[in-house]
Amino acid sequence: MSHIVSQALRSPALPVDVRPWYRQVNATQWRAFFASFLGWTLDGFDFTIISFLIVDIQHSFTISKALAGALATVTLMFRLLGGAAAGSAADRWGRKGPLVFSILWYSAFACLSGFSTSYLMLFTLRALFGIGMGGVWAAGMPLTLEHWPTHLRGIASGMLQAGYSTGFILSALAYQFVYPLVNQQPDFGWRVMLWLGALPALLVIFIIRGVQESPVWLERQRHLRERNEKEPISFTRLFKPNLLPVTLQTSLMMTMFIFSYYSITFWYATFVISKGLQPFVFSVLLNVGGVTGAIPTGRLAETRLGRRGAATLMMAIGIAAVPLYVLTDNVMLMWAGAFLVGFFAAGSWGIVPIYLNERFPTAVRAVGAGFAYHFGAAVGSFTPTIIGAMQDRGIPLSTAMASCIAIAGALVIATVWMGPETRGRQLTAVE
Repeated sequence: MSHIVSQALRSPALPVDVRPWYRQVNATQWRAFFASFLGWTLDGFDFTIISFLIVDIQHSFTISKALAGALATVTLMFRLLGGAAAGSAADRWGRKGPLVFSILWYSAFACLSGFSTSYLMLFTLRALFGIGMGGVWAAGMPLTLEHWPTHLRGIASGMLQAGYSTGFILSALAYQFVYPLVNQQPDFGWRVMLWLGALPALLVIFIIRGVQESPVWLERQRHLRERNEKEPISFTRLFKPNLLPVTLQTSLMMTMFIFSYYSITFWYATFVISKGLQPFVFSVLLNVGGVTGAIPTGRLAETRLGRRGAATLMMAIGIAAVPLYVLTDNVMLMWAGAFLVGFFAAGSWGIVPIYLNERFPTAVRAVGAGFAYHFGAAVGSFTPTIIGAMQDRGIPLSTAMASCIAIAGALVIATVWMGPETRGRQLTAVE
């Protein structure tokens, strides 16, 4: 024993990589990141653009605010189907193929939504759009996180989740600068905005040509071949006794995250317009906050705070900023509130991709994380409808939003702490 210790003492210490973190990520890993990030960003654009078009759609089809909110609800509900299907496929056949298929799917139905001739047709097409939306997250997140170094996964997680807010910024820019150019006749401008949803399909060329399959998934397939085993259906394993508690806790946590996010975002443009203001600057500040907040949240998640502590700190500050967000008429304070709620409350989402992927083993990682995320989306999808119904009952939009944001944020903090800390957990092929 003393010989081993003396040898260890004489051995040179392993070199510490002192390069900036972004130089510790190689080209293959960056390409995997951009495949998922851009897929999620453009997905976010295709979904959030409709929040700017609610008033137009109400006028086109003569519907209530509750039915307008239901367009988001049905999309979020059908994300569960896409997340489960694409996640199961990604666990069985690899992450890359289901990601490509999901991008093509959501691009097609986002574009077709612009051709709707009735509310029912639009409602159906937005439901089908949701399937692809769910699939992109389920297949894309593990593709990136299984490529990246362990000590940088928190940063990758924050940047990946920031893609959604980036998509929201793109939709705000499109509404500000493209919408006025095409809204020259009734019932047309909002359709052009939805037709832009076809553009993400171009991304698949880059993914097919430039992105490699997950090395962790490939290693698992090699291990299964050596043992002459076949990959079982991953979805049913989520409900077996060893994984059921994980599935339940993560699904409940994501329900509260979705409740929080759509309390913050879906009716916000409508709220700003009701004040006689243009939503562009407010939406940009909110989502610039979301982008810039998610990244430091991911970095904080690699410190002693861990995944749970980082989310708790950010969400608590976000709740405190709600009065500036929707309970004041001072434009300068509203600007500050938009950025602060975005940075802290929406930014707390930076832990979500890595936390969910670390909770599930490789064999069920895509379907487990995808199911939990989109189960939350399905249940939390009632948030826009609930806030719309509260308005129909006479509750001011500002009051409805503020109360839902505060309650949902508190529930996010509570459910995050129902599960274990996962900082430093390895994503291995054999578990």
